[in-house]
Amino acid sequence: MPARRPPVLGLLFVLLWCSASSAVPVPVEPVFGAHGMVVAGHPQAAQAGLDTLRAGGNAIDAAVAVSLALGVAEPYGSGLGGKLMLLYFEAATGRTHAVDAMDAAGSLDVAAYLRRPDEDRSYGYGSVCVPGLAAGLWAAHEKWGKLPWADDVAPAIRLAREGFAILPKSRDFFAEQEKKLRRGDAEIARLYLPDGRLPAVGTHLANPDLARTLELLARHGRDGFYRGPVAESLVAAAQQGGGTLTLEDLAHYEARLVEPIGLDFRGYHLLAGPPPTSGAPLFLTIMKVLEDETFAGPLRTPVNLDKVGRVWREVQPLVQAGIADAPQAVFNYEKLVAPDSILALRAKVRLADTPVPRAAWLDDSGASAALAAATTHFAVADAAGNIVCATQSLSLHFGAGVVPPGTGVVLNDSMSNFAFNDPGSINYVAPGKRPRSTIAPTLVLRAGRPVLVIGIPGASRIPTALLQALLDRLALDRPLAEAIGDTRVHFDRNWRKGDEESLEAERSLPAADAAELRRLGWKVELSEAAGTGRTFGGINAIEVAPGGGYLGYADPRRTNAAAGY
Repeated sequence: MPARRPPVLGLLFVLLWCSASSAVPVPVEPVFGAHGMVVAGHPQAAQAGLDTLRAGGNAIDAAVAVSLALGVAEPYGSGLGGKLMLLYFEAATGRTHAVDAMDAAGSLDVAAYLRRPDEDRSYGYGSVCVPGLAAGLWAAHEKWGKLPWADDVAPAIRLAREGFAILPKSRDFFAEQEKKLRRGDAEIARLYLPDGRLPAVGTHLANPDLARTLELLARHGRDGFYRGPVAESLVAAAQQGGGTLTLEDLAHYEARLVEPIGLDFRGYHLLAGPPPTSGAPLFLTIMKVLEDETFAGPLRTPVNLDKVGRVWREVQPLVQAGIADAPQAVFNYEKLVAPDSILALRAKVRLADTPVPRAAWLDDSGASAALAAATTHFAVADAAGNIVCATQSLSLHFGAGVVPPGTGVVLNDSMSNFAFNDPGSINYVAPGKRPRSTIAPTLVLRAGRPVLVIGIPGASRIPTALLQALLDRLALDRPLAEAIGDTRVHFDRNWRKGDEESLEAERSLPAADAAELRRLGWKVELSEAAGTGRTFGGINAIEVAPGGGYLGYADPRRTNAAAGY
């Protein structure tokens, strides 16, 4: 597409948007791009995507570059050793596709696995599932990519060889996981504790082993990871370390090209990642129940939060019971949001004055994943109107805390996301099954055209964060910058503490509001300062600007960056 001047209306919209925004705890400044936009979890990853767009690549090409660069620059959050859920809006057809590249259990003996210590499910090779990310990127590129595959992989190779910048918040995540890095795996300590110390802010950290792995991926496509020397190294390390991975598990893994799930809400149509992800079924159902509500004043008043929380407490057990990697899961979601179900939920919520029974919550899956805001989210939009919205993860920060020698690849601990105590659970562990995850890349359309894409890292806080941002934007017509930057809250029920029901919030929640919520029956926990991002993650989003072009929103709670041209 020939170069053109940025639309005047688009630039005016950005200026008016910024000047009209009221004060929020975390200021979010939109970035304008007339032709394309990339929003990602690290500035160098965003730049890799932008460079790919400028070189003639489309949104899928840029997504491959961004995804792999994030695996270099955010080794605690995602990478070749982990999973991916990707949405792709194809402008030429108006269709939205989903790429399910979620991790999968290997050929494990379930009875033998259950006899292992609980720790094996979250740390070490016993916690590792078959990684899906590389297969997902390859499948997306094979179907929709424009540039040669090797060109899309090249930026990540350079970044791994030359080193990524250690930003202040990067170092915070390293420091938070220092114990895991020192725990016993010599390779992860060698790579991420240079000279035995945490990397210093302002330095660049290289990973030449990962650069060589990426070179094989660039040369041989998916087979450069799932077959050959990389696969052999992964399996040898896993078997020596007590894991279950086999060469057959890797060779036979396939990403799934599937349909996203959807929902109509106040004139918009929302599309999101399907099962085995459960984040979108949760917040989409809550939004549908609340569709006819009139919210008096801002969303985060005690009355409104109590109203939202009452819906959450009814919907959450239904999602836990019906959504996972199972043939009936999509039907379960569609049944959940059917008109008769929504009417019944509305009636139940408006009559309810007590918590749901404990029996509805006896599902231990994903308990460990709720502890920290691991994962990363990115979005890409190109000049032709194609858009990618993707979330990728290692499950917990630095995943299983292991790196197979010579590969530079941090492996996931996604086995921690299965249910182990109840064989009747829809998320019960099984060979080849994909564990449930809360990741929830989301696309919002109006009259068949995209208006925004959005997502966030944050484990169990993903659906509640997106619920707030989308209600603010779509129900209250609030600027997206304010919706992202305002105080983040999260509803939770801790099964480890006798199903103690709580509302967790950033410390910017006013004391008077916290007191009123306690009076309404919520246990209020003010967990961290607004803008910290450890617990509540950081939303990344792209909006289509009214005058043409795109607005990118990079939540400063994390190392996020937006880059447009």
